[in-house]
Amino acid sequence: MNSPQEPTPPGGAPRSEPPVPEPEIVTKRGWLPSLVWVIPLIAALIGVGLVVKSVLEKGPTITITFVSAEGLEPGKTKVKYKDVDIGFVKSIRLAKNHSRVNVEVQLTKEAEDFAVKDSRFWVVRPRIGASGVSGLGTLLSGAYIGVDGGRSTETQTQFVGLESPPAVTVDQKGRQFTLRGESLGSIDIGSPVFYRRVQVGQVTGFSLDKDGTGVTVQVFVSAPFDQYVGTNSRWWHASGVDVRLDSSGFKLNTQSLATVIVGGLAFQSPPGQAVGAQAPNNMAFRLGSDEGDAMREPDGVPVHVVMNFNQSLRGLSPGAAVDFRGIVLGQVTNIGVEYDPQTKNFTMPVTMDLYPDRLRRRTKGQPVPDTGTEASRKMLQALVKHGLRGQLRTGNLLTGQLYVALDLFPKAPPATSDVSRDPIELPTIPNTLDELQLQVADIAKKLDQVPFDQIGNNLNTALKNADQLFTRLDKEVVPQARDTLAAAKQTFGSAEATLQQDSPLQSDVHQALQELTRTLQSLNALSDYLERHPESLLRGKSGDKP
Repeated sequence: MNSPQEPTPPGGAPRSEPPVPEPEIVTKRGWLPSLVWVIPLIAALIGVGLVVKSVLEKGPTITITFVSAEGLEPGKTKVKYKDVDIGFVKSIRLAKNHSRVNVEVQLTKEAEDFAVKDSRFWVVRPRIGASGVSGLGTLLSGAYIGVDGGRSTETQTQFVGLESPPAVTVDQKGRQFTLRGESLGSIDIGSPVFYRRVQVGQVTGFSLDKDGTGVTVQVFVSAPFDQYVGTNSRWWHASGVDVRLDSSGFKLNTQSLATVIVGGLAFQSPPGQAVGAQAPNNMAFRLGSDEGDAMREPDGVPVHVVMNFNQSLRGLSPGAAVDFRGIVLGQVTNIGVEYDPQTKNFTMPVTMDLYPDRLRRRTKGQPVPDTGTEASRKMLQALVKHGLRGQLRTGNLLTGQLYVALDLFPKAPPATSDVSRDPIELPTIPNTLDELQLQVADIAKKLDQVPFDQIGNNLNTALKNADQLFTRLDKEVVPQARDTLAAAKQTFGSAEATLQQDSPLQSDVHQALQELTRTLQSLNALSDYLERHPESLLRGKSGDKP
């Protein structure tokens, strides 16, 4: 190596320095690698370990289909069970028909038992439903997929997600029951179920029957309240406020304030009866429209009857009661109008369903024959012969509601009934008010025929003649009558003066009467003496000389 030249000192020759020796580099040879390669090797080992760990901890991959992927994001949206992460969303794709979305979910190793047949998945987001408000926590954290783990042992990777959270999860204790009714009313999934006005469960689902004649409702009753559901329990709609104003009067019934808003169902055993044996899981019950309908005993097979009325049916509506001396035997189902071309008149046919079992349950002694038998037909014909008739009556004076009354009218005109046809036609009779109206109308018609104008003219003429007669009497007869009355008064005055006590006539008459009295006394004494001495008529008195 060449070192830099040093400057020559002034006034002299350059001074020479010995050369500096170059360092000798000796390379050591060994079998250990350099530490530089250890760090990448450790990083690679850690990566391989993480990969192996992720593979070992990786659970099954499932696909869930939803109507919409609202709130879901790949790699961010979690899958949770009881707020514990058990997976995440890997990807979201549209289905081939674009009607739904396929959400691919990666589950953890610990959650592999959730990939079974009866597991249910849904998106948790803020919701307002019949059971209340849910999912408010997702306003900050975002939506996530909730899981209800199934109990099946059959694995499955394809699922159809629920559009709303299930009302009851698998881990809840209780029993499920099926109710069949005519209408859904105002209930919805999550609507409460009451027992003696205590909430004991909720509605879990509903569906329309295949024939479209009714609905099927699934309910869940939580433990320990499920023990009160017996085989003889009655179920009914307790939705809203039941307000009724009919021929029976005004009725108001409700279970709680919650049912007024979201509706609900209720159940209870009939009054005076025990709960009975506990109902098994998934037992089916009839769902009544109200409590009265549910508590009513089974009615059996109805008998279809039609009655033709010749009067106004204002106030009569479908559902009106058919009453037999206080016992409700059925209800009106239809009201029609028919024109009879022969009589040129309209008739009002009223169709109704009658339940003879209601009367049969209250009959003492010989029971009513079964419906549809020959004995029941003969009995009905005999009742019609003895005056069985239908009559419209007012059930509520305030509202004018009418009902159909069945009763026996022995004085009713004869009638027959064809009991072989369906519906059976029963004769009718007007009610008392209608008969009174007809009588009043007849009287009014007769009064209308009276010639009141002619009678008035004749009466006016008679009054004029009477007035003339009174005028003549006042002018001609009255003066003569006045003179006659004056003479009579004078005569009466003379008679009064004659009959006074101090008048001579009264004194003479009094003296004459006294003399007459003495004479009668003498005659009475003579008669008494002759009766005792009859011989004196010949001999004379004793002591008298001959």
